[in-house]
Amino acid sequence: MQLDGKVAIITGAARGIGQAYAQRFAAEGASVVVGDIRDTSETVDLVKEAGGKIVGTPHDVTDMASCNAIVELAVKEFGKLDVLVNNAALYGDIVTGRFENLGEDQWDRVMNVNVKGVWQCCKAAVGPMREAGGGSMINISTLAFIYGTPYAIDYAASKGAVIGITRVIARELGRDWIRVNAVAPSAVLTEATESFFGDKAERAKEVIAKSQTLQRNLEPDDLTGTVVWLASDDSKFVTGQTIMVDGGTVFL
Repeated sequence: MQLDGKVAIITGAARGIGQAYAQRFAAEGASVVVGDIRDTSETVDLVKEAGGKIVGTPHDVTDMASCNAIVELAVKEFGKLDVLVNNAALYGDIVTGRFENLGEDQWDRVMNVNVKGVWQCCKAAVGPMREAGGGSMINISTLAFIYGTPYAIDYAASKGAVIGITRVIARELGRDWIRVNAVAPSAVLTEATESFFGDKAERAKEVIAKSQTLQRNLEPDDLTGTVVWLASDDSKFVTGQTIMVDGGTVFL
């Protein structure tokens, strides 16, 4: 198992991709702490039913005290922290539209969760990772920033900032053997994606698939392997990178 003995925190893990990460991490031998502003009990039950080690907790990435609390929980329950997956984000709950019509309130909410939230979780995790002699931080970005997805300027800009955060922190933490990387998927078939595209979801999925070299839509299981690899010692000399998991939409 690739993650045997690792302890991981996964944010935004009540449903969708975060839930898939939790299941795969546990199946690979990791002890997992999942957090979300939503109820994480479904994720916890699924992992426990499969024989995995998991703890769930309410977690708000915009609240520094909450970020510190989830890290303290991981150390208390499992003795250390090796991996942080910054998955929590505002995505399915935002209103899309032309950039000049975007409300200031939504812009601020997206930046608060998607940018400040990643920064705060990394801040909370760095101390225990240093004590453990190293670790892996994995920040979830998106193809939307690389591609320039129209009608989602707040989301695309926030996920571009995630790549900037990843590169800066990777340089700062290299001497601590804490690796920091980003993953940038195309639209994944989840409840949040359906909500994001609304009544245009079916058409959007068709257009996205046809724009890819590998012409089908991305499923959560298509993404988990890359994240597991970045969490594992198999990627121990990889840091500061953004890995596109987009079926070959863009080539960097």
